[in-house]
Amino acid sequence: MGTVEKDGKVLVIRRVEVTYSLAVGAEHHETAKRVHEFHAEYCPVARSISGSIDIATKLEFR
Repeated sequence: MGTVEKDGKVLVIRRVEVTYSLAVGAEHHETAKRVHEFHAEYCPVARSISGSIDIATKLEFR
């Protein structure tokens, strides 16, 4: 999901919202939460658009 706005006559992506939906056992939830806190620092896409597009992530367990 994201937010797109018009900048003059051009559509521009302003915000990207990512939901990670993991199917892992309860014994792995704390580890997944911990990794989720810092994963964007090591994500090539997040690092490439950081500063020009806001990124929000959410972690859900199935």
